[in-house]
Amino acid sequence: MRKTEAAVQRCKTMSTLQKILGGKWKLEILYYIARCDIRRFGALRRQIGEITESSLTKQLRELEADGFLIRHDFHEIPPRVEYTLSELGTSFMDVIDYMKAWGDRNLPD
Repeated sequence: MRKTEAAVQRCKTMSTLQKILGGKWKLEILYYIARCDIRRFGALRRQIGEITESSLTKQLRELEADGFLIRHDFHEIPPRVEYTLSELGTSFMDVIDYMKAWGDRNLPD
């Protein structure tokens, strides 16, 4: 049986989303910034707990580069940096809220 060409083509939208949000911590980072009002690096690291500084830094930089976060550097000593959702990040929160509600209903504790 031959597969049709359409059946074997990858969905570009899903592939792109996977590349952007495929990081282990990205969805959790977006959730905490948006829904728990956690905006500072140290607070995010404490909230997640298991994440290393380098991993958190990498995930935040990627989310910023992909347009989901805005980084605000206050240029103070000691350094103070906060993250907020961009317009794109804010528009994605409905998807995250739906995923969380689905998980609350269907995944074990």
